[in-house]
Amino acid sequence: MQMKIMQTMTSRTGRHMQRYNEGCRQVVGCIPFRLKHRRESAIIHGNLLENIEVLLISSQKGPHKLMCPKGGWELNEELEEAASRETFEEAGVLGMVMGGELGVWNFKSNSQGIIHEGRMLPMYVQDERDAWPEKNVRQRFWMSIDEARERCAHSWMKEAIDVFIARLISIKMKGKGSTCLREFLLINDKNGIASIKGEDEFEFCLC
Repeated sequence: MQMKIMQTMTSRTGRHMQRYNEGCRQVVGCIPFRLKHRRESAIIHGNLLENIEVLLISSQKGPHKLMCPKGGWELNEELEEAASRETFEEAGVLGMVMGGELGVWNFKSNSQGIIHEGRMLPMYVQDERDAWPEKNVRQRFWMSIDEARERCAHSWMKEAIDVFIARLISIKMKGKGSTCLREFLLINDKNGIASIKGEDEFEFCLC
């Protein structure tokens, strides 16, 4: 689904609206991805996974520690809304959150020493902004899926990328029958928004 989020130039701060589950702080984020080549021939005849790039961002502590964008899930937000907001704040990209969460992981924060509950979702990037709230403290890097998995600093995010890869291979379209990711991408309009011309309407998911 395509999320409409408030695009402000400041990141949300504070913990008074933060969600917790049995003492675990809940965080959500996205694995943003795009096509290197949107030519029809590249989508149909090429190796699909080799044609996909994933976006990682640097830690605020320095450019050598890379990760997927993620942050706190607040009480007044739906899951997809929070993931989209955090992805814009940290990475400056907007897009379509596709399908449900890739999984739930418990991990310990190195800086805070507390247990977090993390969720990740895939985002098909449709817009990359030149300015975003955390531009001055983060860098962003587009790379292949394999490189992203290798360079990502967090083991639970590596596992999320593994799940993402598995789902990419078998993406389906809900509606009349099913389709592979190649067909899904071929029916995107010029703005990258999934659509079918005609009376039938479809929803897309990574399943």
